[in-house]
Order: sequence, then structure tokens, then C-alpha cells
Amino acid sequence: MRRVIHIGTRGSKLALWQANWVQSQLQKQYPETSIQIVIIKTKGDKILDVPLAKVGGKGLFVKEIEDALLDGRIDLAVHSMKDIPEGLTIGAIPIRENSQDVLVSNKGSLSEMSKGARIGTSSLRRAAQLLGARPDIQIEPLRGNLDTRLRKLDAGNMDAIVLAAAGMRRLGLAHRISEYLSTDVMLPAAGQGALCIEIRKDDPETAALIGSLDDAETRAVVLGERAFLHRLGGSCQVPIAALGQMINGQYTLRGLVAEPDGSRVLQSELSGPVADCQKIGQNLARTLMNQGALDIIEKLQVEDK
Repeated sequence: MRRVIHIGTRGSKLALWQANWVQSQLQKQYPETSIQIVIIKTKGDKILDVPLAKVGGKGLFVKEIEDALLDGRIDLAVHSMKDIPEGLTIGAIPIRENSQDVLVSNKGSLSEMSKGARIGTSSLRRAAQLLGARPDIQIEPLRGNLDTRLRKLDAGNMDAIVLAAAGMRRLGLAHRISEYLSTDVMLPAAGQGALCIEIRKDDPETAALIGSLDDAETRAVVLGERAFLHRLGGSCQVPIAALGQMINGQYTLRGLVAEPDGSRVLQSELSGPVADCQKIGQNLARTLMNQGALDIIEKLQVEDK
């Protein structure tokens, strides 16, 4: 066992919570090993005045961390699974936190909010589904880390904001949650609430080190969601959502593609054996393609150029 392990992470409170959690789990198993955290600033952290959908490119929150992994400055990296593009070496996916989106508001639940209420989010996925449920509301652009978003809400800049339940719960802020949004109203991003521990492909020692943190059920569920997303060629420029669940021993996946203004929302569901999770994701993507999802995606990609 090597004597020092370096974990790469972004520097936000949530990213550090995630990295510290992995560090603590590994330290329990390997008390003689020094496990150190290395903070790395990514492009997504540096650009705070532009909506993510306008920044473009995949891996906005991971590329610089991946570079550090590849050149040996770190031994493993901890990311939010929803930020991870295709093609990485996923060493472990720990058990998932709550995958839902939540409303944080001083004005009640989504259904109780007055006409014209201002709801903050820079996620096209969230905005499209909010407008699908409440076309009378106004979407306010909202970037920054979790604390920054909450401060903007508390300052009265908007009536509510939408965040991931996982981040709120991990940082001890569950008391601020006004409503857990039903997945019938707000389907989450693929991988939301799950962590990805990334490693180098040629590093079996680190793979063995983190193997015990992998949760087989979470891995299957998330890989099916990611297969759906990547078959569609999805990115933050397109409102795409996916949620996999284990139901009666079967894998059930729900997927969604929407127009950004919520005027058209395509949804479908597919079930099958757990071992076929990725095939189910790909087949569900084809189902939505046949319903017109590619028209939405291609139009948004043209508009973004």
C-alpha cells in the first residue's frame, strides 16, 4: 500500500464535503496511509457571470481535475456524477443520496406561489420543467455555489430557487427545504445525488483501494441514466432528465427531453433486467428520438452556435 494518496476536488463547500467523506471512509480502512486533499479550480468555477448553457463544452467542472489525475499530481478525483462527461474511468460510485430537486422559498410550495413568481435557476432542465408545470412564473438566472444562491434568495432577489436535495442534505441545510419536488413535476439530471470517484485506467492499486466504496445498485441505476443521456448526445445546453429505480427486482428508467420554455415535454419509461441497465438507457433514448427528441436537440445545438 502506498504511503500517500492525493484526492483531487473542486474547492466549493459541497465539493469539499464530498472529498472529505471519501477521505474519511478510506482513512478508516487504511489508517497507516496519509490521504490528502488537493483543491483544483476548474473552468466552471471561474466563469460565474454566464449561464452554464451559454458557456458550452462538456466537463466544465472536471477537465482541470482530470489533467491533474493524468499527470500524476493526484491519485483519484471526487466529482458529482451529473458533472461527468462520457469516457472517464469510474473507479467507484458510492451509495446515492436523495436524487430529487427541491424548492427553497419563503413563499410556500410551487403550487402555492403567486402568478409571476420569480424562481431562480440556470439549469435549462429545471427551467423547462418548472415552466411546464407553471407557465405563469418567471425564471431568473442563478449561478454560484450553494451559499451564494441562498444569499441571493435571502436578499429578496427572487421568490424561490431550485437546488439539488443531495447538496442541501450533505451540507446540513435540509431545514431550508420548502418542498421536495415530485419527480412527476421535476425529473432530476442523470446521476444527480451520486458521487463519482475517478481513477487512472492503468492504476489497479487505487482501483483496489476504493473498491469497497462502490455500491452495485447505485452503479447500475446511474449507468443506465448515463447511457440514456449519452445516446442522446446530451449536455447542459439541452433540457434532458433521467431517473432510474429498482422496482420489484427490475430496472425502471424514466427519461425526458423538453423545449427550454416547457412548451413541449417528451417523456417515456422502460423497464427490464438490472443487467441490461445500459441497454435500457440506450433503448429509452431511441424511443424519445422517435417521438421527436432529436428535433429539439438539433435545434438547440444550432441556436447555440
